[in-house]
Parts: sequence; C-alpha cells; structure tokens
Amino acid sequence: MNQLNAKFIISAEKLSQCPDFTLPEFPLLGRSNVGKSSFINALANNKKLAKTSNTPGKTRLINFFNFSDMFMIADLPGYGYAKVSKEAQAKWQKYLEEYLLKRKQIKSLIQFIDARHDIQKNDFQMREWVEAYNLPIFTVATKIDYIPRGKQLQVISKIKKQFGGEVLPFSAIDKQYCENILEYLGNLCKNGQ
Repeated sequence: MNQLNAKFIISAEKLSQCPDFTLPEFPLLGRSNVGKSSFINALANNKKLAKTSNTPGKTRLINFFNFSDMFMIADLPGYGYAKVSKEAQAKWQKYLEEYLLKRKQIKSLIQFIDARHDIQKNDFQMREWVEAYNLPIFTVATKIDYIPRGKQLQVISKIKKQFGGEVLPFSAIDKQYCENILEYLGNLCKNGQ
C-alpha cells in the first residue's frame, strides 16, 4: 500500500462535469490553508501533484486525483475564506452541495482540522450540514508535527470529543501518518460500507 501511483484527472465545477469513474471517492472538506493539497501530495509521495499555495482560496474547482485505480480523492474548494463575491460563493455552495449529495461514488467525506488551533465555527457548521444529511465522514487532524509529542493524544481526543467518529493524525512531514491513512482508506474501500 505504500507506493501509490497518483495522477491528476480533471477539474470540475459541478456534478455534471465530474469524471465517469466507479472508484470509491473521498472528497476533502476543510478551511482554506488547512493542508488538503499537502495531504494529497504526501499520500502520493509527489510534492508537485496538487498545487499548494500560501494564498487562501486558490482552489475554485473540484480537483480529482486517481490513486492507482484504487480510489479517487476529490479536493474541494476550502471554506471560510471569502475573497470572492457573494454570488460566486452561493454558486460554489450550490454546486458543492449537489456534488456531495448526489455523487454515488462517494465512500466517505474527510474533514480536515488544523491540529494547532481550536475547531472553528465554520468547521462545526460544515459538520452539522454533513450530519444533517447523514453522510459518512471521518476527520484528519493536520499539522500534528507542530504539536509536542506528549500533547498529540490530548489534541486528538479533544477533536474526537467535539466531532465524534474517527480522527486520524496527519503530518505532511512525517510519513508514518501516511501509512496509517492509506491503510484506513484501503479498508474503507474493501468494506463496502
């Protein structure tokens, strides 16, 4: 499981433009700059696969990545960054909701939380929306390497307490976390849940 050949497939603005694949799909939800692109690059072991940026709000489309024909990762625009018009935001929201609710390939959503900070209001809003529709979801706590080793478990249990469900720690620097996540995704793909 440790060496996956990942490639970028297509960017889509809405459901009708999404690729016609039957692979299990994992959409990434998270605030801008929470580390979704770094997550894709670390799992793929390819620093240049997903564009990382210090400018929040760079991802405007749903970007699809195929991991060795085992599963797809769909990188969604980050929420909580509003340097676009209200109309543009409303349009994104409509398209994203349609994608998340109607895309049959979705196996589980993955919500990203920056381990260095408390869960933000828009993270809770996103989670409430997901739970209102009873969609499968688990959490990835990014940038865990910034937290002292002795406090990492504490941070993870706090997120678990607030969100429930599975919480997996992640660091784009420390590859050991990639192994755990790839294994977890592999199990989800196998279990047909």
